[in-house]
Amino acid sequence: MRPIDLLQALTVVLIWGFNFVAIKTAVTEIPPLALTVVRFLFVGILITPLFRPERAQLRPLLLLSLTMGVGHFGLLFLGLRGADAATAALLIQLGVPFSSMLAALFFADRLGWVRAAGMGMAFIGAGLLAGEPGGGTPIAIVALLIAALCWAGSNILIKRMPQLHPLTIIGWLSLLAVPPLALLSLLFETDQLTAIRGAEWKAWAALAYIVLASSIVAYYLWYRLLARLQVNQVVPFTLLAPVIGVAAGVLIL
Repeated sequence: MRPIDLLQALTVVLIWGFNFVAIKTAVTEIPPLALTVVRFLFVGILITPLFRPERAQLRPLLLLSLTMGVGHFGLLFLGLRGADAATAALLIQLGVPFSSMLAALFFADRLGWVRAAGMGMAFIGAGLLAGEPGGGTPIAIVALLIAALCWAGSNILIKRMPQLHPLTIIGWLSLLAVPPLALLSLLFETDQLTAIRGAEWKAWAALAYIVLASSIVAYYLWYRLLARLQVNQVVPFTLLAPVIGVAAGVLIL
């Protein structure tokens, strides 16, 4: 891994670490699915006019919008509604061993005994954390675990995807995810528009961070790394995100 790749990976995990705090701040005022809709709508509006895929590339982008947009982000925001930021930051990192297992299955990436042992410890730790009474509700814990699995699956889809500019992927998966997420919000949430209109500046500042820093800058760097390197070279860096997330949660929340 080149020094520039290392710098990009560290930048990504730093942004994502603080993103847990931003999401937790925003979902206290805006319902989680509605917040996800607004997030992706803003990202899509900012990017899609500048980066357009070919028609044949829309199918993999649609699939990615379901796994990443609906599955990962929708369930992550829903899980954060019922779990504290520290618990969410730790559970969501099960996406790392999930990604390693899927990469070994689809790309024949070597796991090795060190990675296998680390994965086993990660699952044991997640099991202990899930049993803690104060960490979050059972529904929130399950939502976060499925969100981690969806993130892992999305990494595999991106690796197998035809060559696309990272911002094309970000913009169009965001825009394509808006309709199904909006439908889920209408089915399972109430008073979304009232909550959005009445949100205080802290929620809007958190949303701006989520859109600009986490969704656009961090994922642009992340998709570039996935395109150049093996999945198992990249995803372990995200294990630093919960450390940053826990520290940020203690200091800020």
